[in-house]
Amino acid sequence: MIITPSVPILPYVQKNRIKYFKLIAQPVKREILPNIYMNAWGYNGCSPGPTIIVYPNDYVCIRVYNLLPQATSVHWHGLDIPNNMDGVPAIEPSPQINTGCYFDYKFKITNPPGTHMYHAHMFTVKQDMMGLEGGFIIADPNEDNIDKDYFIMLGTFKLKNMPPFTLVNGVYDINPFAMDQNFFTMNGRCFPYTKDLVVDEGDRVRIRFGNIGMGNHPIHLHGHQFEVTATDGNIICENNRLLKNTILVSSGETWDIEFIANNPGIWPLHCHLPHHVSNNLTLPLGGMTTAVRYRSFDKEKYQKYEVCPYK
Repeated sequence: MIITPSVPILPYVQKNRIKYFKLIAQPVKREILPNIYMNAWGYNGCSPGPTIIVYPNDYVCIRVYNLLPQATSVHWHGLDIPNNMDGVPAIEPSPQINTGCYFDYKFKITNPPGTHMYHAHMFTVKQDMMGLEGGFIIADPNEDNIDKDYFIMLGTFKLKNMPPFTLVNGVYDINPFAMDQNFFTMNGRCFPYTKDLVVDEGDRVRIRFGNIGMGNHPIHLHGHQFEVTATDGNIICENNRLLKNTILVSSGETWDIEFIANNPGIWPLHCHLPHHVSNNLTLPLGGMTTAVRYRSFDKEKYQKYEVCPYK
């Protein structure tokens, strides 16, 4: 089962071999920290939008309603589909969806199992940075060697009218054109409001990362080495896989990593750019940070050490 913490899985109805999905592009009030909200754009009340999960050779129809104040479209990032379904009206014979209208994207899943994304491709400079993005995962129906499977969408936002080095409760507009983002999210939340990735000792764990935003993010896992098993939805041959503990997730990329949960604890998983692990430059820790938490690990019972003064 694929888990997307803090983000729902998009349901569907199946009729005559076709899976029917519904996405509603709309303004969204997203709580990124307790009592701190951003006026984002998203899908079905969430930013990032709900994760779409399909299987190879599925036939899908994704109806996209536009409740935004401007035209939009959806690009199915990394999928090999007909040109008129790809969602880039400025170049392709793919329509823009005007306000108050909808369009049915219809295609067959021809890619092999892998991690992909979807995002807006009209007025991209604004709409992507307002939060119009989500995960699109082609699952393997025969896979039985993964015990925990997580997807994390990385995000960056500039919230207006909050002075640096402060956190003030309220609802804030986004400046999508800014280059000095001040909040950094995993699945639409900032630490400590992110959800832990819960594992059991001995699990084989997969974590999928996606990034549509302005920044590149070196994601570092503490306490473990992982294999890099796929990129942009394409499996990496076993002989070519790297063993690492940090993976650079650039804009437009997806990466899959896998590791054995063999070192019990509560282990940070975070972007290694110092600015990106803060909330508006406040201390001590925030932003694009979560934790891999072993279910049986009891932090309170763990051996503690005394911090000694020095003269």
